[in-house]
Amino acid sequence: QVQLVESGGGLVQPGGSLRLSCVASGFTFGSATMRWYRQVLGKERELVAYISNTADYTHYADSVKGRFTITRDNAKNTVYLQMSSLKPEDTAVYYCHAALTRPTYRIYWGQGTQVTVSS
Repeated sequence: QVQLVESGGGLVQPGGSLRLSCVASGFTFGSATMRWYRQVLGKERELVAYISNTADYTHYADSVKGRFTITRDNAKNTVYLQMSSLKPEDTAVYYCHAALTRPTYRIYWGQGTQVTVSS
């Protein structure tokens, strides 16, 4: 059974930091490209960050570039999102996403973790 379990969300003041974690199970984590998305109620889900399966390539949305860092630990089947200099507009539910291409194309989503940036 495939699972992506996010944790680390919460309430933080503007300018603060949080680290999200996503622990994967049920598939070969080292073969998966990983992404973090976020969604505000009533809006489309937005890609925040991407990391390749070997962590040699990362990509960020312009809105978080320089503030967020995506990393992964393939030995722990875990992907992280370090968020710094948080702004109220970062408030959203953050979702972990996995994509595999072999033997077939498959994607998996976590259940989401709420991040609220407010004073």
